[in-house]
Amino acid sequence: MTASEPGAWTESQLLEQMLNRNAFAWKEFHSRYDRLIYRCIHKVTMRFTSVVTSDDVKEIYAMLCLNLTARDMHKLRLFDPARGNKLSSWIGLLATNTAWDHLRTIARQPQCTDAAVVDQINEHTPSPCDQLIDKERWGMVNNALERFSSKDRRFVRMYYVDGMTPEEIAERMQISVKTVYSKKHKIRCRLEQVLQIAA
Repeated sequence: MTASEPGAWTESQLLEQMLNRNAFAWKEFHSRYDRLIYRCIHKVTMRFTSVVTSDDVKEIYAMLCLNLTARDMHKLRLFDPARGNKLSSWIGLLATNTAWDHLRTIARQPQCTDAAVVDQINEHTPSPCDQLIDKERWGMVNNALERFSSKDRRFVRMYYVDGMTPEEIAERMQISVKTVYSKKHKIRCRLEQVLQIAA
């Protein structure tokens, strides 16, 4: 049973309606997440402005939308809220991965791409071993975050997962931008200490 207005739907209700191919749900999805999607894409592509154009950004966005609907919306069905993640975090991850996939496609065309840029892109292509290490590292980070206050966990999610800017976080948490940077430094130091002990 969902609320009558799409804007009032929870993430779970929105996802359910998207999987039911509700056109209003997809419109609401774009209204909620397009800004996040483009922010994630730009975070990846801004390092490669010599080979990435605005057309590439549009192509990455289009490819993400295609991937979301492909194979009976397989990627959306993979999302599991029981793991404690938000749908926005999952969409951000998919957008980031789609951007890297596009850059790797560019890297496979060295005739029109600077060799140094190709090397830089390939350096960011994780091997299966790197992916496993990252998975274990994130497991340790999640365990470490359980010792943090709910406010600090919220900060970590907004800064490192949702990719919000310091200004956006300051406004959302009603603190100064200076406090955002200070808080980021303190949390990073705490995480480093916990992970060093666990290593």
